Amino acid sequence: MKKLMTAAALAAGLGSPAIAGENDVTLQLQWVTQAQFAGYYVALDQGFYEAEGLDVTILPGGPDIAPPQVLAGGGADVMLNWMPSALAAREKGLPVVNIAQPFKTSGLMLTCWKDSGIESVADFPGKTIGVWFFGNEYPFLSWMSQEGISTDGGEDGVTVLKQGFNVDPLLQRQADCISTMTYNEYGQVLDAGVSPDELITFAYEDQGVATLEDGIYALEENLEDPEFVDKMVRFVRASMEGWKWAEANPEAAAGIVLDNDETGAQTEAAQIRMMGEIAKLTAGSNGALDPADYQRTVDTLLAGGSDPVISAAPEGAWTSVITDAALN
Repeated sequence: MKKLMTAAALAAGLGSPAIAGENDVTLQLQWVTQAQFAGYYVALDQGFYEAEGLDVTILPGGPDIAPPQVLAGGGADVMLNWMPSALAAREKGLPVVNIAQPFKTSGLMLTCWKDSGIESVADFPGKTIGVWFFGNEYPFLSWMSQEGISTDGGEDGVTVLKQGFNVDPLLQRQADCISTMTYNEYGQVLDAGVSPDELITFAYEDQGVATLEDGIYALEENLEDPEFVDKMVRFVRASMEGWKWAEANPEAAAGIVLDNDETGAQTEAAQIRMMGEIAKLTAGSNGALDPADYQRTVDTLLAGGSDPVISAAPEGAWTSVITDAALN
């Protein structure tokens, strides 16, 4: 999967992406417009980008949009990505660099039926587990490898169900567990009428295998341009101002997200709930990447047995140059 993803990115035109004007920034989100990205919409709505002299365009993502491909093809200046996906892409030839890390904590977890007999990770063998792919599978595969649990099925392993971006496999009993985010799919399960007492959850943070999510990435070659660096400094500074405003004003932030949802698919109640959970993940971050969090992510990804997510510790995969200038 990671080879396919990166091959697509390279085919999209890696090498000479066009850098926008010194005050224009295009941000590619990794999913559709929702409170997961509230900080950026708030910064746009509240004039934080404008105060930095920036004209920012936010591109929603979706199931058919691969942010690394968009970045490689020059369709965006920066993208949001989970670090496992970004590091896998970098190792395969797409030189993306983490320039800021607004999310301090992972929201990823498995949500399982209690009546499946699952009480701990030791009960996973023989069960069917829904997993997102397109780069989102890497943390799960690393976790299972560390636990010595095969992902090839059978009584001694887990059967991996390629999960769509919904909770149907759990509700329809096609899977014993599914991947959920604290701020999104878990709430969808509850909205379907399931009681929390019927469920057991396994947060990646609690299992010690959490990896960094929703970082801001740019292409390495662009970071050699002083004008681009200056633009990113201003972008990160305004974005973090947006995130702290969103944390302090969750309901208002949810409203701003709804105002920017051109699909009309989001609901006020769901976005307010999501913003409350997202605020827990951005809390404690000023946007600077914590080297310890980075190292934990790398160690988790390297601990993949015969098929690790990355084969060697990355070099040059993140920089503090942008946040050092933006936040000090």
